Amino acid sequence: MMMEPSGERRPPITPQLALRVALFGGVALALFAIVFFRLWYLQVLSGDKYLAQASSNRVRELRIQAPRGKIVDRTGKVIVRNRQAVVVELDPAKLPDAEREAAAEWGKKAGERAARPKGKRGDPVPYPPIATKALATRYRRLGAVVGKSAKQIHREVVRSLVLVPYSAIRIKTDVRESVLAYISERPARFPGVKVEKTYLRAYPHDQLAAQIVGTVNEISPEQLKDPRYRGVKQGTVIGSDGLERTYDRYLRGVDGVQRVQVDAFGRPVPNRALKREEPIAGQRLRLSLDLALQATGQRAVANVGGGRPGAFVALDPRDGQVLGMGSYPSFDPAVLTKPFTQERYEQLLGNGGVGPLFNRAISGRYPTGSTFKAVTALAGLEKGLITPGAVISDEGCIQVGEIERCNAKKQRYGAVDLSRALQVSSDIYFYKLGMNAYYNNGDRGDVVIQRYARKLGFGKPTGIDLPGEDSGVVPDKKWREERNRAEVECRKRKKISQSVNVFAAGAAGCGIADGRDYNLGDTVNIAIGQGDLQATPLQLAVAYAAIQNKGRVVVPHLGLEIERANGELVQRIERDPARRIKIDEEDRQSVAEGLRRAAGEPGGTSTDVFAGWPHGELPVFGKTGTAQTPKGDQSWYVAYVPAPKRPIVVAVTVERGGFGAETAAPIACRMLADFYDVESAGCARGESATQ
Repeated sequence: MMMEPSGERRPPITPQLALRVALFGGVALALFAIVFFRLWYLQVLSGDKYLAQASSNRVRELRIQAPRGKIVDRTGKVIVRNRQAVVVELDPAKLPDAEREAAAEWGKKAGERAARPKGKRGDPVPYPPIATKALATRYRRLGAVVGKSAKQIHREVVRSLVLVPYSAIRIKTDVRESVLAYISERPARFPGVKVEKTYLRAYPHDQLAAQIVGTVNEISPEQLKDPRYRGVKQGTVIGSDGLERTYDRYLRGVDGVQRVQVDAFGRPVPNRALKREEPIAGQRLRLSLDLALQATGQRAVANVGGGRPGAFVALDPRDGQVLGMGSYPSFDPAVLTKPFTQERYEQLLGNGGVGPLFNRAISGRYPTGSTFKAVTALAGLEKGLITPGAVISDEGCIQVGEIERCNAKKQRYGAVDLSRALQVSSDIYFYKLGMNAYYNNGDRGDVVIQRYARKLGFGKPTGIDLPGEDSGVVPDKKWREERNRAEVECRKRKKISQSVNVFAAGAAGCGIADGRDYNLGDTVNIAIGQGDLQATPLQLAVAYAAIQNKGRVVVPHLGLEIERANGELVQRIERDPARRIKIDEEDRQSVAEGLRRAAGEPGGTSTDVFAGWPHGELPVFGKTGTAQTPKGDQSWYVAYVPAPKRPIVVAVTVERGGFGAETAAPIACRMLADFYDVESAGCARGESATQ
């Protein structure tokens, strides 16, 4: 018998196992193929693309500031220009690694704190100590030169390293040339310190037109999200208010770019500056302002006004060009071109936001006093409530409901028609007109005077090319109902009883309205420019311009043209066309005659002020106003001169200025005398006038 040789022998592979092995091998081969082809794609097909991206990760762009365009008056006189200023900076590449690491850690903790909800963030993250003794010595040396402590410099360095680690760290702006020379001559004592030059806004006329031209600053994180600043990069200088803001896209120019190479840690590589793109300067803005008139107005408000807050507006009634506009107190905008303290900013902002930064000409909301009587008269004439020749008896006082109302000083004027009522500013005449207006549907909210006031532009912005314009208030039945509802809601939110009086509610944070219905007294008050009626000097100037130009309600504006640096025209700034309202010419002439007599005939409220004025050649059509306020009498004067070639409208107001003829009218007179070069004007205070 044959014996099989002994030894190891593997059992045959089953078909099922063979299939599994084949499947596993196929999957493994497919995976390796995917990896191979992906590597081939990245290295061969997309290599150039990723090489470019890797290179871009090593390149940072540093902004080169473009000089902003100049702002000039109508004749080309410079109002705002640029000047070069010296800035002291630190090169972040010359800082020790320990300082950079400490800044990065501080930034991480500060970011985590900022990400927490408000109220749960805890105390601010303390700044780290200065990394090395040598660095502390460097900070002390630099601080002694620029007037800062080592601690201040260190904090600025830390913040800058967190925000823009590759950018130069600005330590001081606008240092003296002697500082530049001192640092430049001692590089060994100030390693990493650079002295560069930048552009700052300069104001050759100091405070002249400060609230109008506005200020500039670096764009904020919130503004970066604004669609109007799409494409603007962090660090760009933009207009923050005034004309600088309105025309920023023309004035700003285009910043240049300096590209630098950085290492893996974001530190600039020495001597590896790349391509540079030069900045493009901004364009020049030409205004309608007359600088001489502007200066006269500002001096007059400051001096005649006795240091009290006030404002003025001067318009060309034909097209709304603003010839002058000022607000007092003013400020030197150069203060805001450099870093400033919060305390200094709060001083400029003032209590309640009505400090020197506040433009009273467009945002000051005041009762208008008797300057509004021209509007009341036109409304009454249009509605047929009065006629120019109708006479009423003014005995000095009149009973309105349960209240006796009187002329200023209870003066009696006897028989007065419309022209005479405007000349002497008879309150009794306009009280009666207000009563008549109320009883002609006024009790149902459809009040004649308010509707006419809105036609002339009261109660809404005029559309001037300045930010922050106030709409004023034209009160009526609907307005009072809305205020009452707001008061009820306010008291509910603050848990104030609905039964307490308005003064107690005001002390507790409400006091919006006293809850009463609109009544006869409201219309009577509005008829003489008192009560809840409020307007800006600009609105009154626009309204009187419409009286002068036969019903054209102009859109006031300051910007005229955009120009190249050499004055070559780029484009004219287009404005909305004037609205036309229907004013019967006979009615307009009747009101105008009363305004002329008020300034140019004996007994007129401003006749004494214009005693030396050439009324035959340049007739003045003006109206005083004295509005009672809790803080004192608001002094007003609004006038126009319809000179064929150079017409003008002027509106002036002074807070706590007393009677209109005592303060506001002499200011307007000085402005008109300057505008028309009238040396004999006199412009004395009207001591005998009462309204």
